[in-house]
Amino acid sequence: MTHLPRVAMEIKTVGLYDLVLQDVQRIADKNDVSEEEILAIMGTNPEILENYKQINVEYNLSNIHLRDIDTASLPEACRTEAETVNRQLATLRDIEKYTLDFEQSSTLVIIFSIEFFVLFSVQYFIVLLNLKAWQWYIYGMFALSIVVAWWYAKKERRKYAYYTAEYERLYEQTLRQISALEEEGCLRKADLIIEECEEHV
Repeated sequence: MTHLPRVAMEIKTVGLYDLVLQDVQRIADKNDVSEEEILAIMGTNPEILENYKQINVEYNLSNIHLRDIDTASLPEACRTEAETVNRQLATLRDIEKYTLDFEQSSTLVIIFSIEFFVLFSVQYFIVLLNLKAWQWYIYGMFALSIVVAWWYAKKERRKYAYYTAEYERLYEQTLRQISALEEEGCLRKADLIIEECEEHV
């Protein structure tokens, strides 16, 4: 569902992907690479496509380059399956953010940020407010916050793992259903492809 010609065009022309373009240029050993060369390099270096996808997820852009199926114009026999595909595409877009590596996710950054804030608050209460008599209670609260943060991070990691597996399963299932609809003459996959991202225009 990721349209590779669009990926190559965006890597070449959109500044958001400059780091990916630099990797492509390094692999090609030249500065001016064509979209065809980018496509060829993506074929031999899958990490290029993965880096592109990761940037999209970080910036809340979808890697699913298909629009929903217009069910109103479909024959009745195709409509139910097409509506199912549309629901699955919506689910895929919703859970796509969980395909990011948890260690590189904003969730982990937020957890660490809160813990640093709590640590500085502990020091503030003890030193600046002269609460040395209460320092063990305050340190105990800080230790408790670390336990809560650890528990929450573990819970979020499980959630990321679950949704990543669900995304992969649903992605493959949706591709098969779209292919089946195309074989039945209900639609043409080429008509669903979003050639250009409106956020970049």
